Parts: sequence; structure tokens; C-alpha cells
Amino acid sequence: MRRVITYGTFDLLHYGHIRLLQRCKEQGDYLVVALSSDEFNAGKGKKSYFSYEERKHMLEAIRYVDLVIPEDNWEQKETDVDKYHIDTFVMGDDWEGEFDFLKDKCEVVYLPRTPEISTTRIKSELGKP
Repeated sequence: MRRVITYGTFDLLHYGHIRLLQRCKEQGDYLVVALSSDEFNAGKGKKSYFSYEERKHMLEAIRYVDLVIPEDNWEQKETDVDKYHIDTFVMGDDWEGEFDFLKDKCEVVYLPRTPEISTTRIKSELGKP
């Protein structure tokens, strides 16, 4: 069984998120999603519309997702790869090269983002009168 992990905030869930999760699942058999906690987001200067528990509940309802775990800090990625026996680490290509240090532990894949949609864009457009 090939185990895959990805990370994100997944706020204002949209089709770009679903497409990413589908493509992550295509990389293996079991998909772990590390979901940024509210505290971790606050430390990054981000605030989600939905709470961690609400975002977790939505992700758990998606058929591609097998397990949702909290992401509490930047450093946990190496530990997660070991703890969850990860074969493939997947991130959007906007992070290209940032996680290459994991290549000695697992395959690292950067997938293209869905260019026409993002949570930032949704928030921006909803804020316009």
C-alpha cells in the first residue's frame, strides 16, 4: 500500500482543493491530509473563515481523504513521514523545491495548482462591493 501525505489550510473548500486531493490520491492508495491548526495559522498571520474542526469535518467527508491530522508547526513534516509510513509527499507547485530535503525519506511530488481558483481570490472577490 502506497501512503501519500499533503498539507494545507483548506479553508473555503473549492473545486481546486478537490482536484488537488483527487490528484494526491492518484499518487497512492491511502491519503493523509495534514490540516493547519488554527494556532499554526495564527502564527503564520492567517485566519481561516472555518475553524480547524469544521475544516477537518469537511475534509473527512471527501472520498479521496483517508485520514486528517493536525499540522501544528513547520518542522513536523519529517516526523509525519516517518510516523505515518509515507511513500509520497505531495504539495502544490507554488512550493517547488521547498521540501526536497524529504527526498531521502520518500518521493516528493509538486503538482500544478488550479490557476483560476484560490481561497485568497475568493476572499478578495467576496470583499468587493
